[in-house]
Amino acid sequence: MRFDILADLTYDFPIRCETLLLIEAAQGPDQLVVSETLTIDPDAAVARLDDDGAGERRAVLDTAGRVRIQYAATVDVQREDGAYQDAGQVAIRDLPHDALAYLRPSRFCPSDRFERFAAREFGTLSGGARVAAMVDWIGRHLDYQPGVSNSGTTALDTFVDRAGVCRDFAHLAISICRASDIPARAVSAYAWRLEPPDLHAVAEVYLGDRWWLVDPTGKAPVSGLVRVAAGRDAADIAFMSVFGTARLVAQAFAIAEAGGVSKTA
Repeated sequence: MRFDILADLTYDFPIRCETLLLIEAAQGPDQLVVSETLTIDPDAAVARLDDDGAGERRAVLDTAGRVRIQYAATVDVQREDGAYQDAGQVAIRDLPHDALAYLRPSRFCPSDRFERFAAREFGTLSGGARVAAMVDWIGRHLDYQPGVSNSGTTALDTFVDRAGVCRDFAHLAISICRASDIPARAVSAYAWRLEPPDLHAVAEVYLGDRWWLVDPTGKAPVSGLVRVAAGRDAADIAFMSVFGTARLVAQAFAIAEAGGVSKTA
């Protein structure tokens, strides 16, 4: 499918500072950026810190005063929902070196605390079947409820509270996967049919010979995710990191089938 995406951000920066943006669509084997524009008003110096190996795009802005940032792109996505379920689990010795970091606990994903639970609840399964069972368990036991969690909530908190938003669902899925020796990481994405529109946090698992996107919330089809960035957890994939002070004025994200999103004035 072909999608048009848009990010429109306006912030006030009282003191000149640098800002890292992760809002641009990634290039990858299952998605192709056909066209894109990044507009900063007023003009600001932009440095590129792209990760060419991962296909991820990172811009660093030198900003001051009121700044409007607009990113628009058209992206082709070729991905199937649930296709990972028949993929096999990979032995640790056969994993690519860059997947090893995603087996370990991280700030929001204390996977070592889930090993007993993962073994007891999903111990008879492996690979894609095990991941599918985990996602099903999360969907049956967690409520999608804004306001329950905050920026410091971990997967362990979510496991106790049994409620949260997309990043909490993703953190719990990642933690249980890592506790099962399945590499898992957090991904930010534009999400077709997500209501209300926003950048969506999902999980990505390594099975067979590749990474597979998984949405533990079930709120957006995987075939309609436009991948932006991946990392150990939400701390690595924030769409905007301000190395100073900023005040939100307005922001919006949008995605639609090609021809359905237009750039605002």
